[in-house]
Amino acid sequence: MLSPKRTRFRKQHRGRMKGIASRGNRICFGRYALQALEPAWITSRQIEAGRKSMTRYARRGGKIWIRIFPDKPVTVRPTETRMGSGKGSPEFWVSVVKPGQILYEMGGISEMVAREAITIAASKMPIQTQFIIAG
Repeated sequence: MLSPKRTRFRKQHRGRMKGIASRGNRICFGRYALQALEPAWITSRQIEAGRKSMTRYARRGGKIWIRIFPDKPVTVRPTETRMGSGKGSPEFWVSVVKPGQILYEMGGISEMVAREAITIAASKMPIQTQFIIAG
């Protein structure tokens, strides 16, 4: 699964997901892409599940680009812990996704295969997405 090799700080604030994506919202590498339609945190497990399903369906044909990277640590407090005693330890990594951001790209395969592979990957995502073709 994806995670940063090292970070400057171990823990981050949660933050807010306002607005639409101003970066990463154009198809750059492939011909077909999966685009987010709503804001969310997407975990490294979900990203990997989508990648695996696309690769399996395409039978290792063509090329797949993952356009998001989980660089935000999410902390979880131990269960049955009283108030106070600080922030929990980092448990997993997420990528902050805004509407309009490209999640995956595919190239080198037919549109029919790409559409089906990306639909399968979209079912692994916790948000509404759409299939787009470079114009």
